[in-house]
Amino acid sequence: MHALIVVSHPNPASLTHAVADRLVSAIRSGGPGHSAEPVDLAAEGFDPRFTANDVAVSLRQAPPEEAILREQARIDRADLLLLVYPIYWWSFPALLKGWIDRVFITGWAYDETQAGVVKKLHHLPIHLIGLGAADLRTYARHGYFGAMRTQIDHGIFDYCGAPVITTELLLSEAGTDAMLERATEIGRSLFERTSKRTAAGARLGGPAEALG
Repeated sequence: MHALIVVSHPNPASLTHAVADRLVSAIRSGGPGHSAEPVDLAAEGFDPRFTANDVAVSLRQAPPEEAILREQARIDRADLLLLVYPIYWWSFPALLKGWIDRVFITGWAYDETQAGVVKKLHHLPIHLIGLGAADLRTYARHGYFGAMRTQIDHGIFDYCGAPVITTELLLSEAGTDAMLERATEIGRSLFERTSKRTAAGARLGGPAEALG
């Protein structure tokens, strides 16, 4: 199985990148046939700005740019998509949000018809790893984790039909070593948990996110 790991942080020496590196190493050490492709959006210079041309693409008045088609092709080659990012203002960094805005477009991620929305990414399991500085009590007290799941898991990926298998917070209160060790554990079990959840979803007659 092949994992596409998208990282959004401008500093390659950041903890976010260290967590992504642990995930990549753990996946690649999982045995024959396990591969991981890291994507550093900042280093690659991805432009997150949603322009007038992007609006025209969404209205089917213009074709997507080559840069967008390349991103979609990378996702299409993957058996799962893993996003690793710091939590900014209780959401994605703008760079990652812009990547989603420009790549997960109508005609590829979903279609809007007179009968309703056609979800086109049922085949793409999603894993989300967010890094946060606040402690768990703060997240729980203000309902931040639930709000992020509503916005990201449901508002973005469920709209496209992509089952979210993992939504995990790595919080600084645990300490750097514990966060990195947890990343290794997630990487080692990534394909196993993906297979179990997608298989369970198939037995229920729908996508894995039906499990809640």
